[in-house]
Amino acid sequence: MNDNDIILKVDEKPAVSQWFGLSFQHLFAMFGSTVLVPILVGINPAIALLSSGLGTLAHMSVTKFKVPAYMGSSFAYIGAMTLLMKNGGMPAIAQGAMTGGLVYLIVALVVKAIGKGWIDKVLPPIVVGPIVMVIGLSLAPTAINDAMYTDVAHLQGYSLAYIIIALITVLAIVIYSIYGKGFLSVVPILLGIITGYVAAIIIGKITGNDIVSFTEISKAHWLSIPPVEIPFASYRWAFYPSAILTMAPIAFVTMTEHFGHIMVLNSLTKKDYFQDPGLERTLSGDGAAQIIAGFLGAPPVTSYGENIGVMAITKIHSIYVIAGAAVLAVLVSFIGKITALLQSIPAPVIGGASIALFGVIAASGLKILVENKVNFDIKRNLLISSVVLVIGIGGMIINITQNFQISSVAIATLLGIILNLVLPKDPSEAPTK
Repeated sequence: MNDNDIILKVDEKPAVSQWFGLSFQHLFAMFGSTVLVPILVGINPAIALLSSGLGTLAHMSVTKFKVPAYMGSSFAYIGAMTLLMKNGGMPAIAQGAMTGGLVYLIVALVVKAIGKGWIDKVLPPIVVGPIVMVIGLSLAPTAINDAMYTDVAHLQGYSLAYIIIALITVLAIVIYSIYGKGFLSVVPILLGIITGYVAAIIIGKITGNDIVSFTEISKAHWLSIPPVEIPFASYRWAFYPSAILTMAPIAFVTMTEHFGHIMVLNSLTKKDYFQDPGLERTLSGDGAAQIIAGFLGAPPVTSYGENIGVMAITKIHSIYVIAGAAVLAVLVSFIGKITALLQSIPAPVIGGASIALFGVIAASGLKILVENKVNFDIKRNLLISSVVLVIGIGGMIINITQNFQISSVAIATLLGIILNLVLPKDPSEAPTK
């Protein structure tokens, strides 16, 4: 992709008539995962939407409105949050989340002190490309499970109707992307989800199953203030050492995913965010967003691959579009009817959209390898990419404790970096651009 392929660059504003639709499809993209995390843990999803929007705006402020990254609920902390909810409740989770944010800020200070010249040496294209592919492909089972099962949590209830709805959704996205004209060509995700939603209603009527339920929509109030839980106001503050020891280490794991997402954004936007605004600012932005989430009583947040996928498909990288999505998330968290409507989007529609989004992220990793002309006739390159891909996609995890594990993406990233540093370089290897 060159600059001529980009419809809207990072610092460009969309037309007023298109702004809402462009931002709304980013809201759709992050919604499923952002509300799923609090639902699994037992937290009101409206709080997650509120902290998602505020956290994104905070991240943008810290990074000088140069990085089009959206912040949503992190899956990495689910196990720790579930344990803490039983033992210390929301106050313990909040303290752990804010501590994780402080870890980000401390690492950012270290990066600022020692500089960032090490980044290109530690993360060359042969490491970056496969890692980006892993970020997309490791999410593939999530998309497919949403598209196949009525009971995703237990992988039960195989449904052909679900598969048909998911395929209609993903094919609609493809058609709108390729054949859409004008505004239709820049909101394919939004239109694809709407098409899938309508298809789910129709197929539900035909099969006699309530794939889409409107019950909660009718019950919901128009105005509903998110039930935030603020320390010293909503509950009495107490010290939870177990929360700190449980959640703080996970921040180091999510940092590797942060690096990967910044790599993808670098490739998409043709910029180097490690240099400008600097890794110390992107890390500080994540830390600030996570502290805000903990302060409000929401799950910890992280940058979202789903929204990066939307940018890759639409070729619209405008920071104003992402900011618009953040504002919409805040507004939606106060509108009960809209929150209920978004929650009514069935799993196969989310799964169909995810197939397209996660696939585009993976393809971006392949694109990095092609653009940098990485030579796979050289054994070193072949082995590094092989190890990263198999471990990352295969789903290897390392359980440190019962409630703390290192994800496959983190393991693959660390191994890729280590192999690149220790394996001798082939003298015949052509320099990368």
